[in-house]
Amino acid sequence: MTFIEVMTYAINSPILLITLLIVIGLAISDGMTDAPNSVATCIMTRAIKPKYALIISAICNALGVTVMAFFSVKVADTIANIANFNSSINMSLVALCSGLVGTIIWSAFVRRIGMPSSESHALIACITGSAIAVHNSFHGINFSEWKKVLFGLAISLIIGFAIGFFITKLIRILFKNSDRRKANKVFKKGQVLGCIFISIMNGAQDGLKFAGILLAAIFISQGSTSLTVSEVPIWISIMIGAFMGLGCLFGGTKVIKTLGGRLTKMETYEGMCVDISSATCLLISNIFGIPISSTHTKSASTMGVGASKRLSSVNWNVAKNMLISWIVVFPCCILLGFILTKILFAIVF
Repeated sequence: MTFIEVMTYAINSPILLITLLIVIGLAISDGMTDAPNSVATCIMTRAIKPKYALIISAICNALGVTVMAFFSVKVADTIANIANFNSSINMSLVALCSGLVGTIIWSAFVRRIGMPSSESHALIACITGSAIAVHNSFHGINFSEWKKVLFGLAISLIIGFAIGFFITKLIRILFKNSDRRKANKVFKKGQVLGCIFISIMNGAQDGLKFAGILLAAIFISQGSTSLTVSEVPIWISIMIGAFMGLGCLFGGTKVIKTLGGRLTKMETYEGMCVDISSATCLLISNIFGIPISSTHTKSASTMGVGASKRLSSVNWNVAKNMLISWIVVFPCCILLGFILTKILFAIVF
């Protein structure tokens, strides 16, 4: 499926064209929201200057989705099938648009208040709410795919925390008798590599989600009832990666402060451990096609690193507020997707 073919379809289907534009906007928004996840720790520990960190993150996020598309597109397939609209082409596309618009609204809201929140989970919840609005029931929900989402939520928190905790303990043992100044030079280089690693993994995870949504819209516009994603055209992965990278260059400083400083105070080696542990968790999820939140993973890794010193090192009030935001994203975004779909149905049809 070439770019020219898709554009030809879009010209004949304005709703599909609008959907494509919204996906692009969402990719930019995701880059702005999730960029701090990749660079927060290395900026707050002063391992690298903010402008250079954001440039590195932008390039690596764009690279991540393109590279991963050659190895595994399971994440894209999961997102494409998270909900079933099973309606007319126009109604299905309008419902899908409603879910995407709801995701953008939610992302803008949490970015405004500076609270880390999962745009991935907002996307899944808003689309689910749109499917409920189409069927006026829960028949549009694909519960087998939702199980992967909930499983991913659990492993991102548990594994992210555990890897962060134990890798920090290991680093302390290995460098216990090392010269602090020489060790910090090693850790700063390690943190730059960690920034690159997690940026690539974040781009792969989130970029394939948008690719799945984009392909679902294209399938629906052609009247296809099968939304199975077996491959992602190279032009789609490059396009999404480019817009995510653009969004990264304008990442929110409020979220950087929350993840990099307010949750727990970190030294350079601890920042490196956060990046390595969260990127490792993202790599595992990408390999097995489990959609997870890079925000959750990075936050859990940060808490694990802080707790490796002592539990009081973690600002549990901030952690509690973050946990609340993670819990409310599902019901709030399902409701948001439902309401927006009903409103657009009333306007369009």
